[in-house]
Amino acid sequence: MGNRLSKIATRTGDNGTTGLGDGTRTDKDSVRICAIGDVDELNSHIGLLLSEDMPDDMRDELVGVQHDLFDLGGELCIPGYQMIKEEHVEKLDGLLAKHNATLPALTEFILPAGSRAASLAHVCRTICRRAERSIVTLGKTETIHDHPRQYVNRLSDLMFVLARVLNRFAGGGDVLWQHERKSRKETKAEYAAKAEAAAAEAAADAADEE
Repeated sequence: MGNRLSKIATRTGDNGTTGLGDGTRTDKDSVRICAIGDVDELNSHIGLLLSEDMPDDMRDELVGVQHDLFDLGGELCIPGYQMIKEEHVEKLDGLLAKHNATLPALTEFILPAGSRAASLAHVCRTICRRAERSIVTLGKTETIHDHPRQYVNRLSDLMFVLARVLNRFAGGGDVLWQHERKSRKETKAEYAAKAEAAAAEAAADAADEE
Protein backbone atom coordinates (compact mmCIF):
# COMPACT_ATOMS: atom_id res chain seq x y z
CA MET A 1 0.00 0.00 0.00
CA GLY A 2 2.83 2.40 0.86
CA ASN A 3 4.44 1.88 -2.54
CA ARG A 4 1.11 2.41 -4.29
CA LEU A 5 0.55 5.71 -2.52
CA SER A 6 4.08 7.00 -3.09
CA LYS A 7 3.91 6.45 -6.86
CA ILE A 8 1.05 8.61 -8.14
CA ALA A 9 1.69 8.57 -11.90
CA THR A 10 1.68 4.87 -12.84
CA ARG A 11 0.87 5.35 -16.56
CA THR A 12 -1.20 2.16 -16.45
CA GLY A 13 -4.33 4.19 -17.18
CA ASP A 14 -2.99 5.86 -20.30
CA ASN A 15 -5.01 3.44 -22.44
CA GLY A 16 -8.33 4.57 -20.93
CA THR A 17 -8.70 1.75 -18.43
CA THR A 18 -8.28 1.63 -14.66
CA GLY A 19 -7.77 -1.10 -12.10
CA LEU A 20 -10.43 -2.23 -9.63
CA GLY A 21 -9.72 -3.44 -6.13
CA ASP A 22 -10.02 -7.09 -7.16
CA GLY A 23 -7.22 -6.74 -9.70
CA THR A 24 -9.41 -6.57 -12.81
CA ARG A 25 -9.37 -3.63 -15.20
CA THR A 26 -12.30 -1.71 -16.64
CA ASP A 27 -12.91 1.28 -18.88
CA LYS A 28 -12.66 4.64 -17.16
CA ASP A 29 -16.12 5.57 -18.43
CA SER A 30 -17.77 2.36 -17.21
CA VAL A 31 -20.87 2.64 -15.06
CA ARG A 32 -18.96 1.44 -12.00
CA ILE A 33 -16.17 4.00 -12.40
CA CYS A 34 -18.72 6.77 -12.97
CA ALA A 35 -20.39 5.84 -9.68
CA ILE A 36 -17.04 5.82 -7.89
CA GLY A 37 -16.21 9.19 -9.43
CA ASP A 38 -19.51 10.73 -8.32
CA VAL A 39 -18.91 9.54 -4.75
CA ASP A 40 -15.38 10.96 -4.87
CA GLU A 41 -16.68 14.29 -6.20
CA LEU A 42 -19.26 14.40 -3.42
CA ASN A 43 -16.58 13.76 -0.81
CA SER A 44 -14.45 16.56 -2.25
CA HIS A 45 -17.32 19.04 -2.11
CA ILE A 46 -18.02 18.09 1.50
CA GLY A 47 -14.36 18.87 2.14
CA LEU A 48 -14.94 22.30 0.61
CA LEU A 49 -18.01 22.78 2.79
CA LEU A 50 -15.91 21.93 5.84
CA SER A 51 -13.73 24.98 5.13
CA GLU A 52 -16.70 27.17 6.12
CA ASP A 53 -17.86 28.18 9.60
CA MET A 54 -20.35 25.75 11.11
CA PRO A 55 -21.33 24.27 14.48
CA ASP A 56 -18.66 21.99 15.95
CA ASP A 57 -20.95 18.98 16.16
CA MET A 58 -21.90 19.34 12.49
CA ARG A 59 -18.24 19.52 11.53
CA ASP A 60 -17.49 16.28 13.38
CA GLU A 61 -20.49 14.62 11.76
CA LEU A 62 -19.46 15.65 8.25
CA VAL A 63 -15.91 14.40 8.81
CA GLY A 64 -17.49 11.07 9.74
CA VAL A 65 -19.51 11.17 6.52
CA GLN A 66 -16.30 11.73 4.56
CA HIS A 67 -14.85 8.54 6.02
CA ASP A 68 -18.05 6.67 5.19
CA LEU A 69 -17.92 7.91 1.60
CA PHE A 70 -14.32 6.76 1.30
CA ASP A 71 -15.48 3.33 2.48
CA LEU A 72 -18.33 3.48 -0.02
CA GLY A 73 -15.87 4.17 -2.81
CA GLY A 74 -13.88 1.16 -1.64
CA GLU A 75 -16.98 -1.02 -1.73
CA LEU A 76 -17.80 0.08 -5.26
CA CYS A 77 -14.19 -0.55 -6.27
CA ILE A 78 -14.33 -4.22 -5.25
CA PRO A 79 -17.27 -6.08 -6.85
CA GLY A 80 -19.09 -8.17 -4.24
CA TYR A 81 -17.39 -6.46 -1.27
CA GLN A 82 -19.38 -4.77 1.50
CA MET A 83 -18.35 -1.89 3.75
CA ILE A 84 -21.49 0.25 4.08
CA LYS A 85 -23.99 -1.52 6.32
CA GLU A 86 -27.31 -0.88 7.99
CA GLU A 87 -25.72 0.91 10.96
CA HIS A 88 -24.28 3.53 8.61
CA VAL A 89 -27.76 4.29 7.27
CA GLU A 90 -29.20 4.34 10.78
CA LYS A 91 -26.54 6.84 11.84
CA LEU A 92 -27.72 9.23 9.12
CA ASP A 93 -31.33 8.69 10.21
CA GLY A 94 -30.31 9.82 13.68
CA LEU A 95 -28.54 12.92 12.37
CA LEU A 96 -31.54 13.78 10.23
CA ALA A 97 -33.87 13.59 13.21
CA LYS A 98 -31.48 15.58 15.40
CA HIS A 99 -31.01 18.53 13.05
CA ASN A 100 -34.53 18.60 11.64
CA ALA A 101 -35.91 18.92 15.18
CA THR A 102 -34.24 22.35 15.43
CA LEU A 103 -36.00 23.72 12.33
CA PRO A 104 -39.47 25.18 11.77
CA ALA A 105 -41.78 23.19 9.50
CA LEU A 106 -41.57 24.05 5.82
CA THR A 107 -44.71 25.52 4.26
CA GLU A 108 -43.07 26.63 0.99
CA PHE A 109 -40.39 25.33 -1.34
CA ILE A 110 -36.96 26.84 -0.73
CA LEU A 111 -34.21 27.89 -3.11
CA PRO A 112 -30.65 26.52 -2.90
CA ALA A 113 -29.35 29.85 -1.64
CA GLY A 114 -28.49 31.92 1.42
CA SER A 115 -25.10 31.82 3.09
CA ARG A 116 -22.07 30.42 1.29
CA ALA A 117 -22.00 27.39 3.60
CA ALA A 118 -25.70 26.67 3.02
CA SER A 119 -25.26 27.01 -0.74
CA LEU A 120 -22.31 24.60 -0.66
CA ALA A 121 -24.46 22.14 1.30
CA HIS A 122 -27.02 22.33 -1.50
CA VAL A 123 -24.27 21.63 -4.05
CA CYS A 124 -23.35 18.56 -1.99
CA ARG A 125 -27.01 17.54 -1.99
CA THR A 126 -27.28 17.68 -5.78
CA ILE A 127 -24.02 15.78 -6.32
CA CYS A 128 -25.26 13.21 -3.82
CA ARG A 129 -28.39 12.74 -5.92
CA ARG A 130 -26.21 12.19 -8.99
CA ALA A 131 -24.16 9.61 -7.09
CA GLU A 132 -27.40 7.90 -6.13
CA ARG A 133 -28.50 7.78 -9.77
CA SER A 134 -25.15 6.30 -10.77
CA ILE A 135 -25.41 3.60 -8.11
CA VAL A 136 -28.97 2.79 -9.20
CA THR A 137 -27.76 2.48 -12.80
CA LEU A 138 -24.91 0.21 -11.71
CA GLY A 139 -27.37 -2.00 -9.84
CA LYS A 140 -29.30 -2.62 -13.06
CA THR A 141 -26.38 -4.45 -14.66
CA GLU A 142 -24.37 -5.74 -11.69
CA THR A 143 -25.22 -7.14 -8.28
CA ILE A 144 -24.55 -4.60 -5.52
CA HIS A 145 -25.71 -4.31 -1.93
CA ASP A 146 -28.70 -2.15 -0.98
CA HIS A 147 -27.01 -0.09 1.72
CA PRO A 148 -24.83 2.11 -0.53
CA ARG A 149 -27.93 3.27 -2.40
CA GLN A 150 -29.82 3.81 0.85
CA TYR A 151 -26.88 5.69 2.37
CA VAL A 152 -26.57 8.28 -0.40
CA ASN A 153 -30.35 8.66 -0.55
CA ARG A 154 -30.41 9.48 3.15
CA LEU A 155 -27.31 11.67 2.87
CA SER A 156 -28.93 13.91 0.26
CA ASP A 157 -31.83 14.47 2.66
CA LEU A 158 -29.37 15.28 5.42
CA MET A 159 -27.56 17.84 3.25
CA PHE A 160 -30.88 19.57 2.58
CA VAL A 161 -31.55 19.82 6.31
CA LEU A 162 -27.99 20.95 7.07
CA ALA A 163 -28.32 23.72 4.47
CA ARG A 164 -31.30 25.08 6.40
CA VAL A 165 -29.40 24.80 9.69
CA LEU A 166 -26.38 26.59 8.20
CA ASN A 167 -28.50 29.49 6.99
CA ARG A 168 -29.75 29.99 10.54
CA PHE A 169 -26.24 29.57 11.93
CA ALA A 170 -25.21 32.48 9.68
CA GLY A 171 -28.03 34.62 11.06
CA GLY A 172 -30.40 34.18 8.14
CA GLY A 173 -33.19 31.83 7.22
CA ASP A 174 -34.73 29.92 4.35
CA VAL A 175 -34.81 31.61 0.94
CA LEU A 176 -38.36 30.91 -0.18
CA TRP A 177 -39.32 30.19 -3.77
CA GLN A 178 -41.89 32.66 -5.08
CA HIS A 179 -44.17 31.11 -7.64
CA GLU A 180 -44.65 33.19 -10.79
CA ARG A 181 -48.38 33.58 -10.22
CA LYS A 182 -47.80 34.61 -6.64
CA SER A 183 -45.29 37.20 -7.79
CA ARG A 184 -47.79 38.62 -10.29
CA LYS A 185 -50.44 38.88 -7.58
CA GLU A 186 -48.02 40.71 -5.34
CA THR A 187 -47.14 43.08 -8.18
CA LYS A 188 -50.81 43.83 -8.84
CA ALA A 189 -51.37 44.42 -5.15
CA GLU A 190 -48.45 46.82 -5.02
CA TYR A 191 -49.76 48.62 -8.12
CA ALA A 192 -53.24 48.90 -6.59
CA ALA A 193 -51.79 50.29 -3.37
CA LYS A 194 -49.76 52.89 -5.27
CA ALA A 195 -52.79 53.86 -7.35
CA GLU A 196 -54.89 54.23 -4.22
CA ALA A 197 -52.22 56.37 -2.58
CA ALA A 198 -51.94 58.54 -5.68
CA ALA A 199 -55.71 59.01 -5.79
CA ALA A 200 -55.77 59.98 -2.13
CA GLU A 201 -52.96 62.47 -2.69
CA ALA A 202 -54.78 63.97 -5.68
CA ALA A 203 -57.96 64.29 -3.64
CA ALA A 204 -56.04 66.02 -0.86
CA ASP A 205 -54.49 68.45 -3.34
CA ALA A 206 -57.92 69.22 -4.80
CA ALA A 207 -59.31 69.88 -1.32
CA ASP A 208 -56.44 72.27 -0.59
CA GLU A 209 -57.13 74.20 -3.79
CA GLU A 210 -60.77 74.64 -2.78
